[in-house]
Amino acid sequence: MADSQAQEKLLKRINELAHKNKAEGLTVAEKAERKQLRDQYLKNFREAFRSNIEMMRIFDKDGKEVTPEKVRQIQRKKGLRDD
Repeated sequence: MADSQAQEKLLKRINELAHKNKAEGLTVAEKAERKQLRDQYLKNFREAFRSNIEMMRIFDKDGKEVTPEKVRQIQRKKGLRDD
């Protein structure tokens, strides 16, 4: 929950800076803050996305697991699989 709230807070501030930029422009400090916030937001997004992919198991319509081997290897390395 805290991660979600942190992401929302980052996004809210990014949007505030975007609106200010359109309306009146940003100071040098605000531009630096915007870049730092965007970088942090993307880092957090990528980490969450990677985690979701690594946890995923894929099955075909017949119920046979077809998770790509690369993902299976990552899951085994992290102790998420026992096969």
